[in-house]
This record gives sequence, structure tokens and C-alpha cells, in this order.
Amino acid sequence: MDGAEAVSTPLATSDKLLPAQSGIATVDVTQYRHLLGLLQYLVITKPDVSYAVNRLSQFMHMLTKVHWQAAKRLLRYLKGMVYHGLYLRAGQPLSLSVYMDADWGGCIASGRSTTAYLLYLGTNLVSWKSTRQKSVSRSSTEAEYRALANAVQKFCGLRI
Repeated sequence: MDGAEAVSTPLATSDKLLPAQSGIATVDVTQYRHLLGLLQYLVITKPDVSYAVNRLSQFMHMLTKVHWQAAKRLLRYLKGMVYHGLYLRAGQPLSLSVYMDADWGGCIASGRSTTAYLLYLGTNLVSWKSTRQKSVSRSSTEAEYRALANAVQKFCGLRI
């Protein structure tokens, strides 16, 4: 990937990643699993790739060439973002704030929503999470309330 050109986003917004339709993966899963295992450690310092790594990790057993191309796109994105990362500012007020969001039925295969939150100490990002909800929500309001409950739980846990 040394000669590859950098891209501005970790995943293409137009591609819908779905599991392989047949029972057999069309690409060698060993390299894919190894790459995603390495990318899991990178998420600690680069939260901008956490969604992409999470999304690609959902196809460890049933992947196609589309998934492998998406993983390579993520590497091309990282190539362009080598000198970007978390920056913690000193002298900021020590106030906690949390932002959350959910998509309603975002997973095409299961119909479950994805919940995410960001937790800031002053202007510094200190915690984040993006996860699929455990059950199918019947409305966007229900999905948002579940996301809010998860964010408040984390917020209260850190305040103590």
C-alpha cells in the first residue's frame, strides 16, 4: 500500500457492506482477520476510524472482495492521516459533557439500530463508543431513548 493514494474518508458512503450470500467467503479470511486485529489497537488513539473498524469487523466469517476493498480504503485513509490524532489541551475547565446519537434500523440484515456516544472532559474527548443495540426498536424515538440511557449510564459512572 506504499504507492496508494490517500482518501479523505475511512469508508465509502455509497457502499452497503453485507455478508457474503453463500456459505463460503470469497476472500482469504486470514489476512483480513490479521489486519482488523491490528486496527483494533489503532482505535485507541484514532477514534475517527472506530466506526469503520467496527463495521468491517462484523464480516470476519463471511467476507467478499467488497469487504477487502473497504479494508484497503481504510488503510489509504490512515496513510493520509498519519500526523493527526487526539490532542489534549491543558487548562480547560473540568466539566463533563456527553453527546449521543442513534440510527433507527441502520443494520439491513438484522434491523437493529446503532448507538453511539462521545464523552468530553472540557474540550478533550475522553471516551466514546459505537455499538449495535441488543434488540430491534419499534421507532426512532425508542432507538434514541436507548442511546440516551447508555450515554447517561456511562456519564454517571465517570462522575463518581
